Amino acid sequence: MLRKISLGKRSAMLALLVFGVLLGAARAQKESVLYSFCAQNNCADGGEPSAGLIFDQKGNLYGTTVEGGRYDGCGNGEGCGVVFKLTPKGKETALYSFCAQNNCTDGDGPIAGLVFDEKGNLYGTTYNGGAYDGCNSGVGCGAVFKLTPGGEETVLYSFCAQSNCADGDFPSAGMVFDEKGNMYGTTFWGGNGGDGVVFKLTPEGKETVLYNFCVQSRCADGQHPAAGLIFDKNGNLYGTTRYGGVDGDGVVFKLTPKGKETVLYSFCAQQNCADGADPLAGLVFDQKGNLYGTTYWGGTSYKYGGVVFKLTPKGKETVLYSFCAQQNCADGEQPYAGLVLDQKGNLYGTTSVGGAGQEGVVFKLTPKGKETVLHSFPECVTHCTDGEVPLAGVIFDQKGNLYGTTQQGGAYGGGIVFKLTP
Repeated sequence: MLRKISLGKRSAMLALLVFGVLLGAARAQKESVLYSFCAQNNCADGGEPSAGLIFDQKGNLYGTTVEGGRYDGCGNGEGCGVVFKLTPKGKETALYSFCAQNNCTDGDGPIAGLVFDEKGNLYGTTYNGGAYDGCNSGVGCGAVFKLTPGGEETVLYSFCAQSNCADGDFPSAGMVFDEKGNMYGTTFWGGNGGDGVVFKLTPEGKETVLYNFCVQSRCADGQHPAAGLIFDKNGNLYGTTRYGGVDGDGVVFKLTPKGKETVLYSFCAQQNCADGADPLAGLVFDQKGNLYGTTYWGGTSYKYGGVVFKLTPKGKETVLYSFCAQQNCADGEQPYAGLVLDQKGNLYGTTSVGGAGQEGVVFKLTPKGKETVLHSFPECVTHCTDGEVPLAGVIFDQKGNLYGTTQQGGAYGGGIVFKLTP
């Protein structure tokens, strides 16, 4: 696994906890491009969005790009990422460009999404940057940041502040709040064994490691969490790890407020990983307490197609859909991102590749496992103006329209924000 992430035309390591809204269903969809990144010189407006979006109360969209922006202190030649705002009419503003400080102490490479507090401040993580480089990345070990509505950034925590990065390093997912304003998240690396942690961060920036992964023999408790977390009504946290578990292909875990971990399910328990393998994304609850998610690999249709799964509170797993069930994977293949639910229990998400053009799809899945491709991103021969490679999930507005990002494509090749209308 690469320590310094770069997501241009190269492979990515991420997962998104998508902040969806449980709203109305969508049928056959028409796509419109709201914004194409890299419209400004040197991609000052941002480039290659790899995370999902969130709305404010006025209908503006907010997100991150892993590259682009006004500064290149990270040395990749393509900028160090931005936080952006997009109005309903498609006017984009880069609220903050990372690596504005020497050695990128303000953060570098936000590959995860954002979350609001009650005052309208934005919070997120950067995979690199920060005040410390004990992880030997050369560009910092990651940070948690706060951004005011006016674009003033504060680094709340820089990872690898402790010896051997015992506090974690390289966060690849976003944050979640509890009722007291504490934040919770994961890091892909770091911790006592170097295999990732779940951490808690107070509003004042005090960090506590709640759990170190791979403390059990052969990492049966999980290894390398790539996705964010969700709460149940009792304050327990739930998430996934990409690796580890009984068969080494990832787990779904539960973590109590006191840091006691339980593995609810270990993937690849079935022959040829028919139950799924390598979950990169986070989870979502239904009203009965069942969990839903995706895996990047595995499934019955094609070993590498990935699945959508359901997990009961008692840990019984059901594969609702195995991707690549159709010829040439027209139904989609390899979902990176998580899911959102509508009021009828239908699930919506994306796959990073597959579809009619092999550039990814947006899909709908009924509670009984019937899949519909709402949009296939067309084959990219010269210019993929409507986008390609959606690595993040989708969210609803109040009218049932879906919104998301693609990491590549668009009018300038730097990715897009898209809208799908019924």
